[in-house]
Amino acid sequence: MGRVVVDVMPKPEILDPQGKAVAGALPRLGFGQFASVRQGKRFELEVDGPVTDEILAAARAAGEQVLSNPVIEDVVAVYEDTEEQGPAL
Repeated sequence: MGRVVVDVMPKPEILDPQGKAVAGALPRLGFGQFASVRQGKRFELEVDGPVTDEILAAARAAGEQVLSNPVIEDVVAVYEDTEEQGPAL
């Protein structure tokens, strides 16, 4: 079983109120080394069998057509997740 990750982020020109809220909270919590925050979405798509170039291309197409709003978001990464998943918490 393979897993593909699709990362979606707001376009740079789109305001990100959630990111601004997090950026404001981080210094108050002792994390002052970060200049800004943008919040996005991560999708994990499982496939039966290995992840091939065709699967990655299909995942990118799904990200651009279904998983994101192309008016305000960009698909910024599509890749195979090779990390072993631990037990559910």
